[in-house]
Amino acid sequence: MSEFLLSRRAALFGAGAFATAAATGLGASGAMAKAPALKSQVPYWYRFKHGTMQVTMVSDGPLPLGDPGGAFLGASKDEIGKLLTDNYLSASNVVLEQNSPVVNTGKNLVLFDTGMGTQKMFGPTTGRLMTSLREAGIRPGQIDSIVITHGHIDHIGGMVDAKGKRLFPNAQVYMSQADFDFWTDDKDPKKLKDFVVHARKNLLPYRDRIKFIKDGEEFLPGITAMAAPGHTVGHMVFMLSSEGKQLCFIGDLTHHQVLLVERPRLEFAYDTDPKQSAQTRVKYLDMFATQKIPVIAYHFPWPGYGHLSKHGDGFRYHAAPMEIVQVPPKKT
Repeated sequence: MSEFLLSRRAALFGAGAFATAAATGLGASGAMAKAPALKSQVPYWYRFKHGTMQVTMVSDGPLPLGDPGGAFLGASKDEIGKLLTDNYLSASNVVLEQNSPVVNTGKNLVLFDTGMGTQKMFGPTTGRLMTSLREAGIRPGQIDSIVITHGHIDHIGGMVDAKGKRLFPNAQVYMSQADFDFWTDDKDPKKLKDFVVHARKNLLPYRDRIKFIKDGEEFLPGITAMAAPGHTVGHMVFMLSSEGKQLCFIGDLTHHQVLLVERPRLEFAYDTDPKQSAQTRVKYLDMFATQKIPVIAYHFPWPGYGHLSKHGDGFRYHAAPMEIVQVPPKKT
């Protein structure tokens, strides 16, 4: 009897499946679904907790540098190429990310660095910050603090619109005076002209709202400035402390997760003082690795959050797994 029921159920199921296939146009050969290739990607934001702080990573979009030989100095083309290809990366086109944390401390909503804005020096893929903020549910008017690691164009370029109007109407700006003075001074012809032009365009409209911060100063609750000169004269990194945990936003301490981490003494063409930059980089990477302090890197692969470990004469970057957690629906 049980065998009969089992056979009857199988027959009924088979008949039902055949009817469904016929109704939907699926023949005996299997699925024939067709759909156009989609051009859109996922929203460019990622959120995680750091103690009681909430960190939302938003992107200004990829920044292609092109041939690494022009930017990374101190090793042969073959050495650079092998470092890249050994890590399954292109040896002919280095692409950096632009990862900006938005940190909700419970008292302040703090944006760190602002991307390229309307300037397209590195191509059409940059300038996405305002879209990423919108996708993350963050309005520019909610941001009360902007923290700048340094005055380079890809870190201050998104503070104003194309007409020079402030995009963050309620924000106070925190940065080092050394970098402000250096990049807004247009008297020195040796400086990169575009960098000076856009530093002036983006920083001067906020001049009455800029507060200069110093090495070791906790200028906002749980956020401490740490001098990291070399990439620029006043480059800073920022330690976020909450519930006994530390996390450092390292800005441009290192631009590449392989080249300037595994070989931290290489020099970078955009450094104001390449030798000092390398010394600063080694000092801080060693501290982060030894003390197991996680980092957020502005130019590392999205979302730029991970850890460092010692590796021979250099270090190794370990990207933290992204944790996608759905909030349970509210009971009605």
